[in-house]
Amino acid sequence: MGVMIRVPFDELTRRIESVLLGLGLTPPRAVLGARLIAETDRDGVRTHGVARLPRLAEGIRLGYISPTAEPERVASLGAMERWAGHRGVGNLAAHAAMTRAIELAAEYGIGAVALGNTSHWMRGGAFGWLAAEQGFAAMCWSNTLPNLPPWGATTPALGNNPLILAVPHVDESGQQAPIVLDIAMSQFSYGSLSSYRQRGVPLPVPGGYDEHGELTTDAGAIEESKRALPIGFWKGSGLAFVLDTMGAMLSGGKATWQFGADPLQEVGQSQIFLAMKADEAGAREMIQGAIDKVHDATPVTEGKPARYPGEGTIAVRAESLREGCAIEDAAWEAFLKLEAGA
Repeated sequence: MGVMIRVPFDELTRRIESVLLGLGLTPPRAVLGARLIAETDRDGVRTHGVARLPRLAEGIRLGYISPTAEPERVASLGAMERWAGHRGVGNLAAHAAMTRAIELAAEYGIGAVALGNTSHWMRGGAFGWLAAEQGFAAMCWSNTLPNLPPWGATTPALGNNPLILAVPHVDESGQQAPIVLDIAMSQFSYGSLSSYRQRGVPLPVPGGYDEHGELTTDAGAIEESKRALPIGFWKGSGLAFVLDTMGAMLSGGKATWQFGADPLQEVGQSQIFLAMKADEAGAREMIQGAIDKVHDATPVTEGKPARYPGEGTIAVRAESLREGCAIEDAAWEAFLKLEAGA
């Protein structure tokens, strides 16, 4: 089993900022980048926070990612804009794109930014939360390198293109409680597969095929075979393909087939950010009723009611702020090596 350590949120943010400064980010961008990464671990998405920093650092060192490049608008079509990321730091470009989409939605009712030539956005769900906590519904997605076989094939030709849907909601106590769905088109993201493998824990349900073509809960076997299972079988495969082609068309960035197999060279990605003005206060009773119905459903395990997307995040966030952010020992050791070289 993997070992977890706890790091206070403020300390974690400060130490990540120092590493980002050492990688060549300007102080304001290092501050924002550190907050986004620390918030990822704060919210329990341990595969895409500190654990992703070594890949970002290596991408910068090899020249695939520019620590100083900033996204810019290259075309405006009213409520929709096209932006170029110039292969800058992905989570910063994505934050800027969703922020602009929110501004456009405030003006037009709906806003869209198509971001091309960017890099990995780390935790995509962060940008759904960004919109929902400001009272906007949101949808965003990114393509990836080929890491998912199309349904009926055995070799990767699709990306497991993450998709985020967010609905703003304030609960009866006045606290933010957005509904945020953050999913990859594979049953388990490759970050999750890596985490399960490192901890020596089987997947809770089959996540792909082994080298013999048998469904398996062995994360390492799926990583070796490169045969992750798409969500919904052929439906997830089809959705991955459409998200990729639509995103690349709108943004002018790369499509999945134009990426190589090296994760360090997964740059030039295409991402879409949509924000929609919402009457959250007017819909509060409806949303709360939907949540209550989910909670009232008969649970499989007594005492463990069903949860809506994003509900668990709120509880993990409170725990992290109280006890410190939980980080897997292997990820922390890799971070300490980065810190020593910053």
